[in-house]
Amino acid sequence: MKYLKTKDNFLAIEDEKLYSYENSKVVIQQVPYEYTSSYLSGSHKGPAAMVKASQFVELYDEELEQENYIKIGGICTVKTLDFKNKTNKKAVDYIEAETTKLLNDNKYIVSLGAEHTVTLGFVKAFLKKFPKLTVVQIDAHSDLRDSYGNNKFSHASVMARVHELGVNLVQIGIRAQCVEEANLIKNSKNISTFYAHQIRNNINWQADVLKEIKGPVYLTIDADGFDPSIVPAVGTAEPNGLLWNETIIFLKELFAQNEVVGFDVVEIAPTKANILTEYTMAKLIYKLIGYQSLKTPNKKSKK
Repeated sequence: MKYLKTKDNFLAIEDEKLYSYENSKVVIQQVPYEYTSSYLSGSHKGPAAMVKASQFVELYDEELEQENYIKIGGICTVKTLDFKNKTNKKAVDYIEAETTKLLNDNKYIVSLGAEHTVTLGFVKAFLKKFPKLTVVQIDAHSDLRDSYGNNKFSHASVMARVHELGVNLVQIGIRAQCVEEANLIKNSKNISTFYAHQIRNNINWQADVLKEIKGPVYLTIDADGFDPSIVPAVGTAEPNGLLWNETIIFLKELFAQNEVVGFDVVEIAPTKANILTEYTMAKLIYKLIGYQSLKTPNKKSKK
């Protein structure tokens, strides 16, 4: 498997023993697929922007008192996926196949995506290994429309396709949806939605969310789930989003109480004027790798 060296890899790791594919437990997968953006475009630049920003993140985690990349057993950044001549189902199938290869090599996969459609490919791959999967979605939008722009593979429909797979779906921070999505949530036994306005009136929301989670967890983080004051460069920003500390408190407990088998961060649309979004997301990714390291034995994975 081809992987990126120091000047191009996540965190700019210098020791090849800690960034080579064979030795690393974690794999950073860059998935710059953008085809159905409905407001601001540019999410295809998001994965590379997060990798570049990560090279300025401190390697020492002051909360966990460790260098997470060492504790986890190395972080490899593999070659970016190429979506030439691949859209809609072909793109999703390609993502599923490439993710399956990494899972078959027993890697812990962290995917940096463009539009949210990519998550369907990830979930389909993970379901083959973890059939009782719960998908935890941090997002401003439900993404539960049956189709958008006559496209069932739109980013606005990705969770409708995930829902059709029969997984337990837990949504956090939702604050923008259509009546079709609201009705699906009300009528489905597999969707638990924690709206932003509900969270703001519930100091125990983190604990309430955790009660709805069953089995292994796949975590998908749409950057617009955060408030635009801390994560402004996204395709469709919405006010009243999640803030850093409350989200970190939840995610730390999510990793502590559950088997989080993989995660993705999607939908940032970098701007030239401000690096806050990609840097914040890079720091978040490293923080989550740290939380996972507390549960993962530091051993070489076998190919």
